[in-house]
Amino acid sequence: MKNPDSLPDRYQPLKTRYSETPVLVIDTEADPFEILDAARQRIRAASDLLETLYCTCFKQAEASDIPKIVSALYLLTQDGNDMLDIARQRLPKFTG
Repeated sequence: MKNPDSLPDRYQPLKTRYSETPVLVIDTEADPFEILDAARQRIRAASDLLETLYCTCFKQAEASDIPKIVSALYLLTQDGNDMLDIARQRLPKFTG
């Protein structure tokens, strides 16, 4: 199995990986607008989850739910941010 450092520069592993071998990667040569769409999906899902939590009565929640919620929010926002970074690098530079 390849080590993360041996991956071609084209494939950037997500920072949220929990093992030495990356399973999910970003194809840095993909259309930057498709990368932006994927980032938007993750950030929107995190935002929707936060909105749901804001509207929920926390007296009904279990203490064991908090780490699960935090983990989901971390994965969604970090993956989205990783994708935004790659898309930003790929978008054309405009000079004023």
